[in-house]
Amino acid sequence: MLRIGGQKVSTQTILLIITDTILIVFGLLVASLLRFKDFDTTLHYVNSVQTVGRFGLVVLTCGLCLHYYDLYDGRIVRLHGELFVRLLQALGTVCLVLAVFYYLIPGLGLGRGIAVLAAPTLLLLAAGSRLALEDTSLLAGEPERVLVLGTAPAGIYLVREILGRPDLRLKIVGFLDEKGENIGKSLVNPGIIGACSDVEKIVVQEKIDKIVISLSERRGYMPVRQLLGLKFAGVSVESADTTHEKIFGRIFLERLSPSWLILSDGFRKSWFLLIVKRAIDLVVSLIASIVFLPIAALVAAAIWIEDGSPILFTQERVGLKGRGFNILKFRSMFKNAEENGPIWASTDDRRTTRVGRIIRQFRLDELPQLINVLRGEMSLVGPRPERPVFCHMLEESVPLFSQRYTARPGITGWAQIKYKYGGSIEEAKTKLEYDLFYIKHLSITLDLLILFETAKVMISGRGAK
Repeated sequence: MLRIGGQKVSTQTILLIITDTILIVFGLLVASLLRFKDFDTTLHYVNSVQTVGRFGLVVLTCGLCLHYYDLYDGRIVRLHGELFVRLLQALGTVCLVLAVFYYLIPGLGLGRGIAVLAAPTLLLLAAGSRLALEDTSLLAGEPERVLVLGTAPAGIYLVREILGRPDLRLKIVGFLDEKGENIGKSLVNPGIIGACSDVEKIVVQEKIDKIVISLSERRGYMPVRQLLGLKFAGVSVESADTTHEKIFGRIFLERLSPSWLILSDGFRKSWFLLIVKRAIDLVVSLIASIVFLPIAALVAAAIWIEDGSPILFTQERVGLKGRGFNILKFRSMFKNAEENGPIWASTDDRRTTRVGRIIRQFRLDELPQLINVLRGEMSLVGPRPERPVFCHMLEESVPLFSQRYTARPGITGWAQIKYKYGGSIEEAKTKLEYDLFYIKHLSITLDLLILFETAKVMISGRGAK
């Protein structure tokens, strides 16, 4: 099973990426054949090194644009109207991006004839592949059949989450009751289909692939010998917390056992990893500071024209090991916006200026934090630093909140690309679940994935407040 940064990548997503790559190359070959109307000429054209590079550029651009418009998200694929709209948007963006490349480097061009023939061909092939994956299980295979051992709240919550994601291709067969007293009772749909002591028999009858353990009380109810036999027979057995973490990329804190955190893999920070991460922070921050300098200058001018100085805004935040530091941001609020005390940002925050709303939407107010990264106060990727007043509040009400301080805070993070802006204690708790997942699976691969996804979030303006 493919995982990136500790999170499971769905089979459907992998198949879509592979299928798209094959179909895009096939579409380009068909367009080339239609353009030249001669097999030998077409063969000579596609065998050249230049054509391989041209095709590669088209495949890469198409893949990135399809990802940008969420066309590898199974939830979008199921909405036919939304699917075709996004495909048209993605194709239009592909044409625009390639036009820029061809203008800057004319030698990369496919030629007008091939490009005109390829565009509708690629649109039809991309739509057809997604409809085929949705309407048939031939390519994706049969759904994985899952049995939940126990009726604890963590398992019920997990099943609700899975039922809302058909693209995961997980079939919840049912629950097994600890005492066997509630057989037939509906919990989430499906309901309880047997007792925990009958697990071996039910696994055989229902052809179960995975057992998820969610027992309210393990002592006296855990069928250890049966589970060992099933495990050795090839049936996957794992806790509800582990399943939730792998599928949704967050560590579910509700009724989480501290022993699970202690005994689970992860949370390792080798000196080599930290050195490489810091080196990447320095190199990328220096390059980004130069690249974004013209944009930063425009933002600074816009702030000054609308509301005068100061242009930069400093605010105390809590960083690595609980140390305080001053974070730098472009000012997005009116002067003296917090004279009555600090409050969380909210949707349509009235404290923001017109320029502030725009730069917040596209995260441009965060650009000065590249200086914080160069100083060593922050990293490019990590949990977002909170203000001391909110930290004290959250440490008292949210379990394990202080564990965020074990990683250097970041300009962006796993919680930023997976969840909306936190503006309440409950939302801060959910963001912590994503932050703990990041700390547990900290790696350069995960950092690169987050940076890649952050670019998408910045362009779309998703989740801004």
